[in-house]
Amino acid sequence: MYHKFQISGEVIKASGLKTKILITVFVFSCLLILSVMLLSFSNNFNNQLLDPSINDEFETSGDKLIGGLLTADFDEGSCLSRYHKTFWYRKPSPYKPSEYLVPKLRSYEKLHKRCGPGTKAYKKATKNLSHDNKNYANESVGECRYVVWIADYGLGNRMLTLASVFLYALLTDRIILIDNRKDLGDLLCEPFPGTSWLLPLDFPLMKYTYRYNKEYSRCYGTMSEKRAINSTSIPPHLYLHILHDSRDSDKMFFCQKDQDLINKVPWLIVRANVYFVPSLWFNPTFQTELTKLFPQKETVFHHLARYLFHPTNQVWSIVTRYYHAHLSKAEERLGIQIRVFRDQGGYYQNVMDQIVSCTQREKLLPELPTQEEAKVNISNIPKRKAVLVTSLSPEYSKKLKNMFSERSNLTGEIIKVYQPSGERYQQTDSKIHDQKALAEMYLLSLTDNIVTSARSTFGYVAYSLGGLKPWLLYMPNDRTVPDPPCVRSTSMEPCFLTPPSHGCEAEWGTDSGKIVPYVRHCEDIYGLKVYDEL
Repeated sequence: MYHKFQISGEVIKASGLKTKILITVFVFSCLLILSVMLLSFSNNFNNQLLDPSINDEFETSGDKLIGGLLTADFDEGSCLSRYHKTFWYRKPSPYKPSEYLVPKLRSYEKLHKRCGPGTKAYKKATKNLSHDNKNYANESVGECRYVVWIADYGLGNRMLTLASVFLYALLTDRIILIDNRKDLGDLLCEPFPGTSWLLPLDFPLMKYTYRYNKEYSRCYGTMSEKRAINSTSIPPHLYLHILHDSRDSDKMFFCQKDQDLINKVPWLIVRANVYFVPSLWFNPTFQTELTKLFPQKETVFHHLARYLFHPTNQVWSIVTRYYHAHLSKAEERLGIQIRVFRDQGGYYQNVMDQIVSCTQREKLLPELPTQEEAKVNISNIPKRKAVLVTSLSPEYSKKLKNMFSERSNLTGEIIKVYQPSGERYQQTDSKIHDQKALAEMYLLSLTDNIVTSARSTFGYVAYSLGGLKPWLLYMPNDRTVPDPPCVRSTSMEPCFLTPPSHGCEAEWGTDSGKIVPYVRHCEDIYGLKVYDEL
């Protein structure tokens, strides 16, 4: 009996072990099937986010490439901002790239791939630089000619000048290469597929950058004044000085008679801190091409910036985290960019008063009620408005935050004020500072309305990138508030702060703002700006 029981127990134990194994296999199989289902669901969900045709919010599958402005030849993961920013965070732009601009960009990309760093053409072109032959007039430079952009001044200036130099390259069939000694590679992704726009560090002319000024012997303005350049005396490279202290002889480089000489020079070196695009419209040849590229004339920087400037994944993570945390749930977003051009920056009460006056006058922010008005019961469902303030000084946002947290307003709106950073002073060439600055430019560009300081290149980039026509705060001449405090711009183009005094064919004393009807003076300073013709 005992033996029978013992055998039965062993059978039961064996049977129990089999059952456990079967249960384990079953559970594992269920988990595996569930995992596959979840992975499939996740992929479908992500595909829905990435595929504009699935979501009603997205117009067409072309939105991802901005109507063909962007090429699909990049790996999405390497630069998330390139394709995602268009349809995740920003309303579709009403400004579409022209049918002429799109193939022009594709042709440029092919040319850059043939002539860019590491190619035989590039090696041959740089080798020729070592020969001090002063006459290139009778030599063929081939299809590869270059314009080298030197990084100078703050991030706003750099982005404006990069777009200007790229447009010049596009108009003259040159290859743009950019100074790689600063932190630009940590800020922006490569814009051209299968090649690089970063100038190799061993480029022979970069060791002379300290000499690139108006006195440099190969400065075009200086050479033209001394008549040291002509059709029989063409140097292997020229330096173009397009800074705030440029002479008119420097600024006339874009004119047709000057271009006839400059076109023969294989290498151009450019230092610039101003957006010189408006002056390119003075050249009749450029003007014809520009009109085909940009039939909506005020869209030049808007399209070029969306094509060229894609924040790196590190910068883009700053943008997306902040946007989701503070701006995504608001029904309306207002950007306020403040730059104080004084030796001692900081907080000024008249600037604060000007911001409040402008935003309330233009109905961008609600007025605060009197005691009697405060007793009125507002029954409307309150609208949530997020106010994004960017400034080196944190006091402005704190004042605005206190205004709307302590008292109700006449419209009953819920006003939330945010400021990503307030670093007190500009830290040009600091990697972390510049990454924050770029992130803030993009955050401002994602707002619905924007108020910016006069003359601020930071503000110019933000509103033009976002396709926004800004309210520009007038420059205060003293410690009082200008009347009116601000003006709504009719163009989203940046301003050329220090333009030439006249056009290519105009006489001295001719107002450069009256050469062509669509290049007129800016609202915020006596510079030049491109407007659509009235």
